[in-house]
Amino acid sequence: MRVSICMPCFNAGPYLGDALDAALAQSWPDKEIIVVNDGSIDGTRAILERYAARGVQVIHQENCGQCTAANRAFAEATGDYIKFFDADDLMSPNFIELQMARLNGRKDAVASAEWGRFREDNLSDFRLNPQSVWRDMEPTDWLVEAWADARPMMQCALWLIPREILEKSGGWDRELSLINDFEFFARVLCHSKGVLFTPGATLYYRSDLKESLSGQKSRKAVESAFQSLWRGTCHLLEQRQDAKARRSCANVLQDFIYTYYPDHADLRNQLETRIEELGGSDLPPDGPPRFHQLRRLVGWRLARRIQRLVGH
Repeated sequence: MRVSICMPCFNAGPYLGDALDAALAQSWPDKEIIVVNDGSIDGTRAILERYAARGVQVIHQENCGQCTAANRAFAEATGDYIKFFDADDLMSPNFIELQMARLNGRKDAVASAEWGRFREDNLSDFRLNPQSVWRDMEPTDWLVEAWADARPMMQCALWLIPREILEKSGGWDRELSLINDFEFFARVLCHSKGVLFTPGATLYYRSDLKESLSGQKSRKAVESAFQSLWRGTCHLLEQRQDAKARRSCANVLQDFIYTYYPDHADLRNQLETRIEELGGSDLPPDGPPRFHQLRRLVGWRLARRIQRLVGH
């Protein structure tokens, strides 16, 4: 059975070769790699020309956004199983082989994987980041547990997805940019019948890139984060309305408030109303030790304002 590795790419020149090498090195024999160059203006085109000679399918398009590029790659894919893979990450050579073994021909479940962070090109600081959801789970249980502390890892390369599920769930939402994976994989999981964890399949997640999508802070990006969280939580609540599900949804919405306070009051007010409708949040604010020391004295709102003023 064929696996299609779908890679949207925008100005990823410094890391693109490593990502493609990781994809080409996969031990699963029946695979195709499809890269959509989303209007890059760095050296991406020249790099892709070299990899096209090695069998990578390359598509160039005007800049339309990551979601459109991912959808274009999927539209060209012929595989029975799909892996979306960012152009700046790495994965262990047996990643897909292990996930295919876990699925064992199932078309109604998705495979998940291990992951850890590294920064820039420094793989020496890589460490696995174990989570309680590193086990086989019912999909909505996975979402409820992963969202409970509002720090879910839903990065695209973690998942191997049968084509049949994607055809039911639909593609990436082209209206979204920042944290678009939250909404997308909430929707995918809500259309699946199981999450099968794959020990030994390891994603090397490259962090702290200043030019990355996750680092965007524009109003448009913040609106995308708002919409992704709103739509993603709605997907779960359409499946179940129990107290745990409502609390986990409230917590991920509360984290948006903590993250962007005191800015974007209009968006925060909408979420405050939604959180109250869901029964409230028990999520504490995130921050460094000095922030927590201060919030115990003056409350989290004033502590956050002071944190912003001093720049850390």
